[in-house]
Amino acid sequence: MKRPVLILTTVLAALLLYLSVYTVSETKQVILVQFGRPVGGVVTEPGLHLKVPLIQVVHRFDKRWLEFDGDANEIPTKDKKYIWVDTYARWRIQDPLRFYQAVRDEHGGQSRLDDIVDGETRNAVASYDLIELVRSSNREFQLTEELAGIGSAEAMTTITTGRQKIASQILEKAAKITPEFGIELVDVRFKRINYVETVQEKVFERMISERKRIAERSRSEGQGRAAEIRGQKERDILAATSVGYKTAQELMGAADAKAALIYARAYGKDVDFYQFLKAMETLNSSLDSKATLILSTDSELFKYLKGDTGR
Repeated sequence: MKRPVLILTTVLAALLLYLSVYTVSETKQVILVQFGRPVGGVVTEPGLHLKVPLIQVVHRFDKRWLEFDGDANEIPTKDKKYIWVDTYARWRIQDPLRFYQAVRDEHGGQSRLDDIVDGETRNAVASYDLIELVRSSNREFQLTEELAGIGSAEAMTTITTGRQKIASQILEKAAKITPEFGIELVDVRFKRINYVETVQEKVFERMISERKRIAERSRSEGQGRAAEIRGQKERDILAATSVGYKTAQELMGAADAKAALIYARAYGKDVDFYQFLKAMETLNSSLDSKATLILSTDSELFKYLKGDTGR
């Protein structure tokens, strides 16, 4: 009878001991809550700690810097341009007691940060023109033809604040509010800025139209240059052909003159023989094997065919 009681007592003691201790890791900080109220202050020392079993509840909070990634919001700028603004931030739980009393847990902290950062972002964006949110400095840049066609005046506007300083202003104002909730806010940045869908379509249409205009002008310039090259080629061909024709005519004229000279010399040596050769050449070029030739008796050719050369 004593042994079961001893075993039961041992089990209850072990269970009581288990419920009386808790551990704290290097990355956590702990507060104990008793009947809904924090007691004993913040426990930050890593290791094994004691608590009242069944009465006190352990709440652990992260010591590390945490990430806040807000949702994109549609916000109008000072110059009435509607844009999507997406922000992110870094924060940590600086006062766990106040944090627990204000927002209970990290999910509540994220929700409260969303309200604070989103509100300050809306105020800042509405106070500046779009160009101030896009650019961070007045550095010089080359004005391309495409940029000149779609709004160079706006692009070249001198900014007075810039994107980085606006983000710093949001951080400064939001960081004054977050300590009320036990939160330390260390950084706020713009992750993405974009036009709303309706404005995007108009911007894309302008860009497409401008690119088409540039492409059409390039094609026109190319066609003009091609026509110029073709014209020059035709002139070069004509000039070369003219020179070649002139040279050929000169050669043909010289050859004809030389041939005439040779003929004249041959004619001068034997006139009858020359006439005979010319008559034979004429017959050879005029007749074939099936041709029929009719000559009169007083024809010059007839005398050569009958064998009478007139000598």
